[in-house]
Amino acid sequence: MKTLFIGGIKSGKSQAAEKYIQKHHKGAKPIYLATTEFIDDEMQKKIDVHKEMRQESFVTVEEALQIKNTIAKQKGAVLVECLSMWINNMLYHEYNTQEIEAQIANVMALKQDIVFVINDVSCSVVSQNPLTRKFVNINGKVAQLVAQKCDEVYQVTAGISVRIK
Repeated sequence: MKTLFIGGIKSGKSQAAEKYIQKHHKGAKPIYLATTEFIDDEMQKKIDVHKEMRQESFVTVEEALQIKNTIAKQKGAVLVECLSMWINNMLYHEYNTQEIEAQIANVMALKQDIVFVINDVSCSVVSQNPLTRKFVNINGKVAQLVAQKCDEVYQVTAGISVRIK
């Protein structure tokens, strides 16, 4: 089963996804696939705090780029947090749109239960920055591709999850 949680930044989507995977996948700790790359000291502190918070409930695996290969190696359910950061990483490392979409298609073909988290950036103002526009376009396309293949999709706003598929 594949599930997507989509919402704005600080909407509560990550917490909703964590609760969902813990409720629906009893037994072994689910895998928490963290996609955030170390960027600066502030980001490292945030990563450390999040790791400590979830250590009792998840096995954390970090992978910034090759998420398909990492997911394929896991035995149980996987929470991918977050696809938007992964897209950011892919663009930073100069992957193109086709490579990003191909990797997502390969991830969606995996048999594991996967819960995805992605930022909803569709209500944003059109940026003057070309890289920002590229990110918004790819993020929207990836969200559509994942949502189409997911069994369930939840929109999260102000900490409230609403099933939309």
